[in-house]
Amino acid sequence: MREFVYEAQPMRVVLRPGAHVTAVPGEVERLGLRRVLVVSGARGTEPARAVADALGDACAGLHAEARMHVPVEVAERAVEVARQAGADGCVAVGGGSAIGLGKVIALRTGLPLLAVPSTYSGSEMTPVWGLTEDGVKRTGRDPSVLPRTVVYDPELTLSLPVGLSVTSGVNAIAHAAEALYAPDASPLVSLMAEEGVRAMAGALPALAAAPRDLDARGRALHGAWLCGAALGATTMGLHHKLCHVLGGTFGLPHAETHTAVLPYALAYNAPAAPEAMAALGRALGTDDVPGAVWDLGKPRSLAELGLSRADLKPAAHAVTTQAYPNPREVTEAGVLAVLSAAHAGERPLADLSRATTSYETNQY
Repeated sequence: MREFVYEAQPMRVVLRPGAHVTAVPGEVERLGLRRVLVVSGARGTEPARAVADALGDACAGLHAEARMHVPVEVAERAVEVARQAGADGCVAVGGGSAIGLGKVIALRTGLPLLAVPSTYSGSEMTPVWGLTEDGVKRTGRDPSVLPRTVVYDPELTLSLPVGLSVTSGVNAIAHAAEALYAPDASPLVSLMAEEGVRAMAGALPALAAAPRDLDARGRALHGAWLCGAALGATTMGLHHKLCHVLGGTFGLPHAETHTAVLPYALAYNAPAAPEAMAALGRALGTDDVPGAVWDLGKPRSLAELGLSRADLKPAAHAVTTQAYPNPREVTEAGVLAVLSAAHAGERPLADLSRATTSYETNQY
């Protein structure tokens, strides 16, 4: 018998074309809100403005200053704007940066949050928040940052370039992968994670071939929902810690970093997580999970993202300064091996046991 604890996250999900303008006003009214602040990034002002216009008098303003990894000064400014506007709620429109900023507003003010994602990052499904200060990204979990409602609209993702769509989708797959081998996984979470990977891996080639295919875009959002929900119910391991350090300390872009690192993190953990790898193999239709993830998209190396070889040792040290759950023991040498492999970007070996030995002995 498998022992587990599962706690359902209280959340309402709406998924349909056009929902960012047709559903958001009704969801705001359902929550009894009268003055909501709409937040977005500078590049996401067009859909955010459409949401603000749809809200009419219920919109207290549009704040379009979200930035990647939520710098603390950006967060403090947004909290002050929300307070000055007399907002009684917040609607975050955009990718992980906008939703991350909305979460910190909710954390600092207690305001209810609604999320309208325009990517597949899955942050909207988790109670995890993040802040970057002095080059260090710290994260925490708090139920107050979990959106009360998530509105998924495949039309909102049509303008997302294919390359960013794929890296965002691999980011979601990373959530599910870590949920599958998390120490607090449960049968329901594992089912969500496996199905999320299956949905996302099937949708990405379809939307790459036909970027305006609403069905493919909708299936990708379905996958993002399941992958994000799986991560939201579990704790993060080596892969996410690596990406948080690479993003917060070295300024690497979030989704692209997940895409470059995930195949090697999976190869490292594979010998210690056979059940998780079997589930990922079923979802991806392969016996070579790290290789299949590597095949999904680019970038395929940290070097492409601007990380230098001189950064690898400091990054490995930073990743090992705090303890966190992971199926395989995390050592500085092991982390350096994973980072070295991800920096080189060569296709991971199909023989996972040989791959991890190679990483540790050759350091690429």
